[in-house]
Amino acid sequence: MVGLMVFSASNFVLIICKDAAGVAGNIFAFGLFVSPAHTFRRIIRNHATEEFSGLPYIYALLNCLICTWYGSPVVSSDNILVMTVNSVGAVFQLVYITLFIIYAEKTKQVRMLGLLAAVCGLIAIIVLGSLQITDAATRRLVVGLLSCASLISMFASPLFIINLVIQTQSVEFMPFYLSLSTFLMSTSFLLYGIFNFDPFVYVPNGVGTILGIVQLALYFYYKDSSKEDSREPLLVSYE
Repeated sequence: MVGLMVFSASNFVLIICKDAAGVAGNIFAFGLFVSPAHTFRRIIRNHATEEFSGLPYIYALLNCLICTWYGSPVVSSDNILVMTVNSVGAVFQLVYITLFIIYAEKTKQVRMLGLLAAVCGLIAIIVLGSLQITDAATRRLVVGLLSCASLISMFASPLFIINLVIQTQSVEFMPFYLSLSTFLMSTSFLLYGIFNFDPFVYVPNGVGTILGIVQLALYFYYKDSSKEDSREPLLVSYE
């Protein structure tokens, strides 16, 4: 009886810690979702997308949709906070993509609409295909692997910026608060995944945490030698 009570108490504490980490991750993720707002204020003000690329938002939408599906009760019943953060992220990306299409040139509009259709088609294939898998554990494994691969590639994208910072010895194109938000969100979901015993959550977010630490370390190392100007950060605009 005593052993059962101790186990129940430990399990309760674990659930509280998991939920706290997940809620924190949702909050910190908001900083990432609103980070392109400055870029789109400029696009709306100038009525043109200029040299900015819409590809990061297309890829971010695909990543959010895959992770939303993984976090849904149909695939994994204990990852509701993964579903909430990524569904909110998907809405943000759809807004950005819509604004980009509105203000883009005709050729860019056609290209973005084609990419958006491709994302919708791919998500439909993933959802319908996974629903054909009757075994719940196998379905979670398949979708989890897709989600994990998508997240790792998303977190690896700042390697371009890290290389640029090292080459130029300047943090001009690596905004501090964006790097901080990435680190805090990744760390939160790393803990969430650990508390939930879910490798499809803690592995990619562990990679994100490490890259976040690298970005922050580089920022503090090179910030004194940087000369800030008004140019847009490459993190949201590179091809």
